[in-house]
Amino acid sequence: MNKTMLVKAALIMSFGMMFIPAGDTAGKWMTSGMTQQGAIAPVFVAWSRFALGSLLIIAAYAGRQFDFKIMTDWRIWLRGIFLMLGVVCILTALSTTPIADVFAAFFIGPIISYFLAGWLLKEPISGTRTALLFVGFCGVLLVVKPGFGLTIGHVWAVTAGLLYGCFLVSTKWLSHLSNSRSLLLSNLVVGAVLLAPWGIPATPQIDFNIGMLVFLSAAFSAIGNLLYVTATKMADASRLAPLVYVQLLSATILGIIIFDTVPDHLSLFGLALLLATGFIGFALRQTKKPSKAV
Repeated sequence: MNKTMLVKAALIMSFGMMFIPAGDTAGKWMTSGMTQQGAIAPVFVAWSRFALGSLLIIAAYAGRQFDFKIMTDWRIWLRGIFLMLGVVCILTALSTTPIADVFAAFFIGPIISYFLAGWLLKEPISGTRTALLFVGFCGVLLVVKPGFGLTIGHVWAVTAGLLYGCFLVSTKWLSHLSNSRSLLLSNLVVGAVLLAPWGIPATPQIDFNIGMLVFLSAAFSAIGNLLYVTATKMADASRLAPLVYVQLLSATILGIIIFDTVPDHLSLFGLALLLATGFIGFALRQTKKPSKAV
């Protein structure tokens, strides 16, 4: 692969991963009671993100056809449910817990998906990758501090990570069904449809500030996912996968700047471990020599 193309893909991917915590920052602002109306229900924030995100993705791909036939496949709905519940859980976690802590606990997801994919999809499991993930798991434990600094918010975040891990595996499982834009839209449609009975009744009084936060929550998330799809068209998704850890860096910076929450020393060390495993994993994938054709 052209190295210039790979660098461009990595930059686009990294930029996209910065947008996703920005969307959750807007979500945290609403769910943690920082609006004039007080705390807004996480289920409304999640539903509005899926509903508005669907419209934004359709607009972004205007003129390009979507494969709506995949919506008749029960597996697409199962995959969407994993993501839908994960988003509700992470927004619930953000209502009480610092954003950096939430994202660190949430990153148990890629660890779970790695082993689930090896078990269910028979993907290869390497010793180096397993060792890196073990170090990353230690980083998660340092942030979550089970039995010591553990809060209900951490439990919600870990639950979101477990659901996200299932979503990642199901994405690999179903990647052959259609193009990436149709699969991306299907996630949002499933969430918008299934959360509507709870999200719509929980709608707060929409003023300019609430409307702007709702828009930013959906738009930043949609932009992040669009950039991810763009990057994976330029380079293999597996080579770019470790860059999802850029979200941790973005979440930590946003937490400090916007919410004035600085992680404690153990949490900072755990965050550093998670970031290190991500970037080392990315570097190792780039230096690995391709096998010769037989």
